[in-house]
Amino acid sequence: MSISRSLKEKFDRYDLESADRIIRMGWEDRTSYHAIELQFNLTPSELVHFMRYSLDEKSFKRWRRRVFEQGKLKNSPHTDFRFKCKSQRMDGSTKNYK
Repeated sequence: MSISRSLKEKFDRYDLESADRIIRMGWEDRTSYHAIELQFNLTPSELVHFMRYSLDEKSFKRWRRRVFEQGKLKNSPHTDFRFKCKSQRMDGSTKNYK
């Protein structure tokens, strides 16, 4: 499946470091589509096209299956918050830690 010329030009504008960061954020479980859109101006469908464009076929299929399985979590507005363990307090200290 090929992508449009305008999307290809948009993807080629990202330097190697930014492209690597987009791919890592796409693989992370706790990064939402909204956070990627704010930082890199990529809609969820453009992110799928970017991943298809950047990854090899096997890696893309693995990523797509993973995203599909956890899609409800990725689209949740509550995933924009920083991860915090249940035993961690707001100040960063941990309960029951000696």
